[in-house]
Amino acid sequence: MPAITKEQAKAVDAAGNAIDLDEFEDGFYAPGQVDEILGLYAESSSSIAEGQVVKGKILKITDKEVFVDVNFKSEGVIPIHEFKDIKECKVGDEIDVYLEQIEDSEGNIILSKSRADFLRVWDEIFAAFEAQSIVQGRVQRRIKGGVVVNLYGVDAFLPGSQIDLRQIPDMDAILGQTFDFRVIKVNKARRNIVVSRRVILEEGRAALRDKIITELEKGQVREGIVKNITDFGAFIDLGGVDGLLHITDMSWGRVNHPSEVVALGDKINVQVLDFNENKERISLGIKQLSEHPWKDVEEKFPEGSRIKGKIVSITDYGAFMELEKGIEGLIHISEMSWTQHIKHPSKIVNVGDIVEAIVLKIDKDSQKISLGFKQLEADPWDSVIDQYTIGAITSGKVRNMAAFGAFVELRDGVDGLVHISDMSWTKKINHPGEMLKKGDTVEVKVLEIDREKRRISLGIKQMTDDPWSGMSDRYVAGTEFNCEVARILDRGIVVNLDGDVEGFVPVKELVVDAKHPSQIVTVGETIPAKVIEFDIDGRKIVLSVADYFKDHKTDLEAFVAAHPVKEYVPVVEPVAVLAE
Repeated sequence: MPAITKEQAKAVDAAGNAIDLDEFEDGFYAPGQVDEILGLYAESSSSIAEGQVVKGKILKITDKEVFVDVNFKSEGVIPIHEFKDIKECKVGDEIDVYLEQIEDSEGNIILSKSRADFLRVWDEIFAAFEAQSIVQGRVQRRIKGGVVVNLYGVDAFLPGSQIDLRQIPDMDAILGQTFDFRVIKVNKARRNIVVSRRVILEEGRAALRDKIITELEKGQVREGIVKNITDFGAFIDLGGVDGLLHITDMSWGRVNHPSEVVALGDKINVQVLDFNENKERISLGIKQLSEHPWKDVEEKFPEGSRIKGKIVSITDYGAFMELEKGIEGLIHISEMSWTQHIKHPSKIVNVGDIVEAIVLKIDKDSQKISLGFKQLEADPWDSVIDQYTIGAITSGKVRNMAAFGAFVELRDGVDGLVHISDMSWTKKINHPGEMLKKGDTVEVKVLEIDREKRRISLGIKQMTDDPWSGMSDRYVAGTEFNCEVARILDRGIVVNLDGDVEGFVPVKELVVDAKHPSQIVTVGETIPAKVIEFDIDGRKIVLSVADYFKDHKTDLEAFVAAHPVKEYVPVVEPVAVLAE
């Protein structure tokens, strides 16, 4: 064969690749040598096709790439991240690679190590998926939404929701561990493999649940793990089946929140209290494992005994004291002090205080204990009979007022009531505020004492003689007076007579016709009137302006002229504000 010349333009190999022969000089090869070379190249390249897994030899390893010889005209380059552990590889090692492309735009062969690994184990993975058999894998690293598992040397995705029966708080804790998995999703084209550990655990849990349910009985004590905590209780995993430990069944004592008694992950013993027909709702208890604290309550805290305890709660009506775990007593606000007028229990005690009290009453059936603070001291009413006698005159301070009278404090813890009817002989008192105000010191007479009801009736008017006994001569019918208008009512006017004596002029006894007395007269002005009735039993004096002018007709015209009928404007009298 003659030597090749430049005129021999281009040759084509067996794979159809163009070979430029311009680089060869005329007569450089011996006759037939080029044909031999082309034949050998065509033979080697004909065995390589895209989409195949072929053998390759590592030629060089750099920080970013691995150069591999697949017995082709050029070397292949694989990114180093496609190797699971590059430290285990060395130059000269033979590896499987996937031929992505024989030649790219720059003439390089494109190889993939990860795809070769995937195809190598694909049949085994797909068979496990079809049969739903268990496979083992090693958790490698965290990614968004879950972790990566090394399964037969390839990456599989384990979602966070499929790691365990419950949410894993720290996925870093399982890195490097080997578990059993089940392949739940595959996609060869995308090289996507999804595995689950949860389905295996659920199967085991279901089998264990069936076993536990057949064994479950009321009153049974079992060990469980605190699975979840809510405001109303905790869910306990009994080993495949959950039960509710309600907050009321956690302790005989007061529990504000279940977290005070249990914590997530705790192993605890619980008693099976109840369950429904299918045993789907199971009620559990802890306190039932210990004796009921109220069993011997009368012997432990007899009535009249002095006990010490802790204030655990305060309400508007009293404070609850814990005598021991599961036993609380109420100190009612009325049992806190003989002498102090307590508006709220917090003025006396605070939550957490250690205090002493007297046991007043025990109701075992209702699980109620009444306690008292004030019984620790002598009752001031025990000496009331000795200190105050009926008819005695004493003094006190106005402590409070109500619509019906004023409460006068005679000594610490002892109040007496001055009723409005006992404030004045002569005046009609509508509210005690007309005569007294809170804080006034007044002299009073003791009218009545009721030790059992703790009541003392007091009087102010009784400090003087009844003036009505000598009034009959002064206020006989027909007596004329110039009266000062004291108050105007809907039915007439109240007028001041001599001293503190008041009289009443009905509206019909006024000279001028009007809808209301306020249209004719004003408070403070003086008008003439004649007594028409004196009732000593009813303690009232009734007068008439009209009768007066029957005898003084010459003055009537002047009175009428001086009292023109004004426009009537209804006045709403303010409601009396009671003192504290």
